[in-house]
Amino acid sequence: MSEFAFFRFMSLNLLTNEEKEHKNDVIDVTEQVLDAEGIECDSKIAKLPEQMIIKILSEVRKRRRKAKQSENVEEEEEVEVEGQKESPVSAR
Repeated sequence: MSEFAFFRFMSLNLLTNEEKEHKNDVIDVTEQVLDAEGIECDSKIAKLPEQMIIKILSEVRKRRRKAKQSENVEEEEEVEVEGQKESPVSAR
């Protein structure tokens, strides 16, 4: 179902190069958005007006951005912990 939505995004030239390169991630997040919207089949996606498709893609982008920020915070925390292990502060 969300693969069809991805192709709707493509046919309307709405996707960035980064989104095209990360097709599977975009499809996974699109699936979540469509479920939240109660859209369950390709026939409904095919009938959606362009404005609704743009709204769905906007929500997909928002969720992907939020997930990336969360990943970056986790990576930074891991680096900080590793840095503390490598250079312990000597007690005086």
